[in-house]
Amino acid sequence: MAYSGAVSERFSSVRLSEIEPVTVADGLAWLPVRRTLGVEAFGINAYVATNAGEPVVEEHTEESLGHEEVYVVLSGRATFSLDGETLDAPSGTAVFVREPTVRRGAVAAEPDTKVLAIGGKVGEPYAPSAWEWYFAAERHRQSADYDQAVTLMADGLERFPDHAGMLYAAACWESLAGLANQAIEHLRRAVALEPRYAEWSKTDADLDPIRSLPGYPVEWG
Repeated sequence: MAYSGAVSERFSSVRLSEIEPVTVADGLAWLPVRRTLGVEAFGINAYVATNAGEPVVEEHTEESLGHEEVYVVLSGRATFSLDGETLDAPSGTAVFVREPTVRRGAVAAEPDTKVLAIGGKVGEPYAPSAWEWYFAAERHRQSADYDQAVTLMADGLERFPDHAGMLYAAACWESLAGLANQAIEHLRRAVALEPRYAEWSKTDADLDPIRSLPGYPVEWG
């Protein structure tokens, strides 16, 4: 996609409206700002809701990553939930979540709400999070371009070879792409690292194409 913003070796820019949203978990519309601009020093992404009531920050903690996060409401109005406390955040509000264990999330209180999220871990060099690869792969679901998703997950596995979530996501896309042996191998490795994925796999429709094949663990259903 061609962007109207400036691009050079020293700087670049993009209008958020030009970044195609990727629909991810629970209908969240993600704008991959960091990946689009190639930022490597810190995490920065945006989320947009067309209608009131839609999510603009998924419910989560940063406990596993240890990140501090700032959420900036660029347009519209968002209602944040922070460890059960409600915070009204009209356009122009910056919300700083210092403690990674705080469970946070937000929904749009007005149409066309956009939230920018910036984060990183105190005292450590920034490294992109594995979830960005899972999210980016979702762009290919509606078009059923599973080979492209597999290619993207292969890139993620080069960077995160022993990340259980990356292995599980790779197995799902490989299953859909007809790469049964790779899918089963990656699924087994994911479960070995994180046993909860065995339970998840029982109802994950992405794994249906390989569920009855030799090598798929019967106990996982």
